[in-house]
Amino acid sequence: MEKAAAATPDAVCLVDRGLRLTYRQLLSRADGAAARMRELGLRPDDRVVLQLPNHWEFVVTTVACLRLGVVPVMALQGHRKQEIAAVTEHAGARAVITAGIVKGFDHQALAHEVAAESETCEHVLVTADELQEGSLDLRAYLCPSSDEVFEPAEPSGTDVALFLLSGGTTGAPKLIPRTHNDFSYLVKRAAEICGIGRDTVYLAVLPLGHGFPMTWVLATLFAGGRVVVTDSPTAERNFPLIEAEGVTMTSLVPAIAQRWLEHRVADSAHDLGSLELVQVSGSRIPDEIAGRFGPVLGCALQNGYGMGEGLMCLTRPGDPAEVVCRTQGRPICPDDELRLVDADGRPVADGEPGILLTRGPYTVRGYYRAEERNATAFSDGWYNTGDIVRMLPDGNLVVEGREKDVINRGGEKISAEEIENFAYQAGASLAAAVAMPDPDLGERVCLYSTGKRLDPGRLHAAMEAAGVATFKFPERLVHTDSLPLTAVGKVDKKALRADIAARLATERLLGERQAS
Repeated sequence: MEKAAAATPDAVCLVDRGLRLTYRQLLSRADGAAARMRELGLRPDDRVVLQLPNHWEFVVTTVACLRLGVVPVMALQGHRKQEIAAVTEHAGARAVITAGIVKGFDHQALAHEVAAESETCEHVLVTADELQEGSLDLRAYLCPSSDEVFEPAEPSGTDVALFLLSGGTTGAPKLIPRTHNDFSYLVKRAAEICGIGRDTVYLAVLPLGHGFPMTWVLATLFAGGRVVVTDSPTAERNFPLIEAEGVTMTSLVPAIAQRWLEHRVADSAHDLGSLELVQVSGSRIPDEIAGRFGPVLGCALQNGYGMGEGLMCLTRPGDPAEVVCRTQGRPICPDDELRLVDADGRPVADGEPGILLTRGPYTVRGYYRAEERNATAFSDGWYNTGDIVRMLPDGNLVVEGREKDVINRGGEKISAEEIENFAYQAGASLAAAVAMPDPDLGERVCLYSTGKRLDPGRLHAAMEAAGVATFKFPERLVHTDSLPLTAVGKVDKKALRADIAARLATERLLGERQAS
């Protein structure tokens, strides 16, 4: 980013509500923060948990950490004590950087609770108008630097630049170590494919703690473009931003994309003519919705698929509509390797769906300090994604679903086992959490149980008391006398997924009949 700042120091590079920072100002604030964090005692390779909403402080703090060599652990706003405490302990974090009250939840109080129970966490830095005792004012740390020139750290390319978090089959997030080499390659290659340059204006809608939007934020800043951040995904908030800032590019998940399309049909007041590209990733967007982007929003769609562990697939500008609307793209790197195998690890026939294994120059070789999980997820550099995909003859992928026991709720991965454990604590004899189809989020959590009938309010309250992220709460409970079993005596979740889909279809049909 120093090159972009040297070339156009007075160009606006970061916009958040009324704040507009130039490249010179962003680097001054980042270097000021890096110098003050160093005075606080933070050193290269120290870890800090970063849990901030989509505001300018998130971007500047991330740049400051990279300049100092401190490693940010990218947490999400929806994470609660269970997740934040786990990653703080696992990373050995020396600080938690967080907000005050966001959507009624006190993140500052949570951070102090975690720090009090941690053996390593010494500091809590907060963006809040009212600071609790012991909190440090993050905004004061982010003030512009003095006249003294800050000398940034010079890490090795194999050093960890940041940790992303991965959901999965266990409740606690796993730490994904992204090195300077692999993440910078990903950013630069993605920018090259999408033609990101000085004229790019990227609207950051998705939570910046995810690797996908952070990739495009850094790509835009490296190229000398402008980033506009927003803490709301709604069309009502973002269409005026697109018009006012001349936004050219943004990234969405299918649920948000569908709402934008619906809003545009109902309200065409704002000029969206600057918008050239909307990327959709996180889960598969229905084909019929994908085909509406050009006619409704007047921009191109880029379908994508990837994971914090590495692999990124994108459709390309100029691809035929059939590819853009019906596939999730192909790998961004010619050295990415893909294998499709069955449940026994045997290669599947061409054109048949299989579990995707991948390895490549920017895919990690293992989770941080997770030997047991690594033994099953990684082998000889190959990462088992747990996703079931089909590969077309042209190399593009079609994502069919998940092999792992994971529910993908709008891009957030939820462990079924974690939900089931709470059901057992609530008195269920047998419990099974499965994904139920949803037109907005792709999947929601449905919990089947036998034995004691579970009360949804009490179950949610128990999960909230345990500090579980609210997006994991079951949204439908089905009480039944028994659960279907496979031939080896396991709960047949395939049958349960078919059952909830049939129930929803019946309810929808009854609703249509009543409406008519």
